[in-house]
Amino acid sequence: MKTLEIPTFECETGNYHTFCPISCVAWLYQKIEDSFFLVVGTKTRGYFLQNALGVMILAEPRYAMAESEEGDISAQLNDQKELERICLQIKNDRNPSVIIWIGTCTTEIIKMDLEGIAPKLEKQIGIPIVVARANGLDYAFTQGEDTVSAATTHRCPEYISCATNQQMEDRIEPVAIGAAPNKKLVSQTNKLKKYSLVLFGSLPSSVASQLNLESKRQSISVSGWLPSQKYAELPALGEGVCVCGVNPFLSRTATTSMRRRKCQLVGAPFPIGPDGTRAWIEKICSVFDVKPDGPEERENQIWKNLKDYLGVINGKSVFFMGDNLLEISIARFSIRCGMIVYEVGIPYMDRRYQAAELLLLQETCARMETPMPRIVEKPDNYSQVQRMHELRPDLAITGMAHANPLEARDIDTKWSVEFTFAQIHGFTNARDALELVTRPLRRKNSSVLGCRSLSRQTIES
Repeated sequence: MKTLEIPTFECETGNYHTFCPISCVAWLYQKIEDSFFLVVGTKTRGYFLQNALGVMILAEPRYAMAESEEGDISAQLNDQKELERICLQIKNDRNPSVIIWIGTCTTEIIKMDLEGIAPKLEKQIGIPIVVARANGLDYAFTQGEDTVSAATTHRCPEYISCATNQQMEDRIEPVAIGAAPNKKLVSQTNKLKKYSLVLFGSLPSSVASQLNLESKRQSISVSGWLPSQKYAELPALGEGVCVCGVNPFLSRTATTSMRRRKCQLVGAPFPIGPDGTRAWIEKICSVFDVKPDGPEERENQIWKNLKDYLGVINGKSVFFMGDNLLEISIARFSIRCGMIVYEVGIPYMDRRYQAAELLLLQETCARMETPMPRIVEKPDNYSQVQRMHELRPDLAITGMAHANPLEARDIDTKWSVEFTFAQIHGFTNARDALELVTRPLRRKNSSVLGCRSLSRQTIES
């Protein structure tokens, strides 16, 4: 048996070279259909929202910006009165079920006690107000969703185990006195009594339905998602509830669920790629004491269907600069597809929350007989570019700010933000994930073939 190589972690600058975390509004306002997002911050944040989200051709958005003036920053104005005016206008115009305040700067910059103002204002206007912080000094790109989900966790109803037990008792068939008990029925009841399963992470409804179906195939039903499509449909949390994340950037939500709501966290790899999805299902099954039914066969079938993509990337090398915290999972999936990963840059990593994913990465490297990639937390981009000059990877997965400079240096790139918005979770979306990875490589191959044919024509002429 081959000993797993212990991953080496490095930390370089301590800076976040990522998109602003208030970007989470772009997908969360679509996921929580009866919500309204109010971003509270400086004019700079307003310009970012206007430029980053204003270009999207979507339905009329449900978010707005409360811009702070110099008087607000110097704590000379009455913030509560102004926020009350804005929220009353939101109530009259949109009448949402919940208003989510996104605080974009630290309290040292914007001297507003949002957490103190919100409960008073909530009573006045009669609409729940959830406060989440998403300033770019403390959080990376996708962690904005994490702060919103963690704040919403406190609003979930309390899980009452006796209600579940009553439901199970209703399902028990009447048995005649003196008759032998139905062993199959008793065993099913014992399993049902154990836990309720809640998944957390914002995914499109179609992808969430696919993961619900995967759980149902194992006779495990998902009782709810956080966030939910409707504020009134928030899942119940408490003792007797298992929570499981679908994205690696939700460590604060996981911690809040355990510490504040007494839930049990299922420490599983994330369902990205066929290998990750199978491991995710098997881990949930082990917690619920259920024997997995067919995930390995499904994974093998998916790999067979991906042969056309695998032929393009097998043996190719990739370098992750670090942007959206999906890097470890995508690197593990890339290695399983036959790629060589030189380095995995990641803005922030909770090693406890990603422990199962890191273990699967080690197992994948051992299986594919490839060395463990270098893992760099908060990477220094200048040093990374120097390392790329030496390594000459076939592909760099990077933030948008660095794509054009790398392309000018003849390094093919892929925007990491595309993985954030694409459907890459579950068995059925593995092709979409590989489409993103292989597109720049296929484009380069086609251009090389075009140049060869052109040069052949020139020689013949």
